[in-house]
Amino acid sequence: MAPAKQHTVTVCTDCRITGTACRPGLKLLAHLNACLSKMDASANRDFAVEGTVCMAGCWRPCTIAFQASGKATYLFGDIEPDADIEALVEFAKLYGERPDGMTREAERPRGLGGKVLARIPASVLVSERSGERLQ
Repeated sequence: MAPAKQHTVTVCTDCRITGTACRPGLKLLAHLNACLSKMDASANRDFAVEGTVCMAGCWRPCTIAFQASGKATYLFGDIEPDADIEALVEFAKLYGERPDGMTREAERPRGLGGKVLARIPASVLVSERSGERLQ
């Protein structure tokens, strides 16, 4: 059995407004999956790429999220499947290298400027009994 992927990239592939598949999202999903599968897995840059139903970014499509356990989650919008693919791959490399996933705007690829919809910090769970932090 293959080990689980450490990082997940989720692409919105279903349009809530039209009730149909989002063709640009499906195109982005296929293109990104092909590009990320060529990355160097030995550098902990292993990404699962998946599609999902509406990510509530309907007014800023295509919407895409980068997630990993113990890392900040990033939600991007206004992604153009052809024009932004290199910037997304570059961001994936940067995200994969960061232990906490955090990046500053100046570090992110220029093509993603103004396209961050949200950065959600990694959740930290605290055990009530011991006061111990869990991630």
